[in-house]
Amino acid sequence: MIFIIKVTTNKEEKAVDMIADRIEKKNLNSYAVLRPHGLRGYVLLEAEDRESAEEAVFNLPYVKGIIGKTIGYEEIKNMVEPSVENIDIKEGDIVEIIGSTLKGEKAKVLRIDKQKEEVVVSLLGAVVPLPVTIKIDNVRVVRREENGEEENA
Repeated sequence: MIFIIKVTTNKEEKAVDMIADRIEKKNLNSYAVLRPHGLRGYVLLEAEDRESAEEAVFNLPYVKGIIGKTIGYEEIKNMVEPSVENIDIKEGDIVEIIGSTLKGEKAKVLRIDKQKEEVVVSLLGAVVPLPVTIKIDNVRVVRREENGEEENA
């Protein structure tokens, strides 16, 4: 059974460490505790039953409680398994920022880091060109520069 544990935002790592320590010390029937990438304010706990889960998190700092229902692996599969997405962004592309504080701005892609899933862009509207690092899922390709691939009629 997988339980969702509500924790203090930005204290997920500490909560995971404390829960793991308690499980180890008390030899509880809990198998895994993790903080999925991109999920803030929550950690996941795999335990044999609700009693084991409650004992693992009871009265710990940063832990606010267990969310009522359990979830299946299929519901969290995309958060815990590495995705092998085909990133269709190239250096030199013109992109629109669709997330973060720069939403709606257009920028030129300078560099792509596929491991970190980030792109380094230069804002087109900026007076001084300044490289900005943004998550790949926060940009959308607007225009692609075709280097030397024009057809001669």
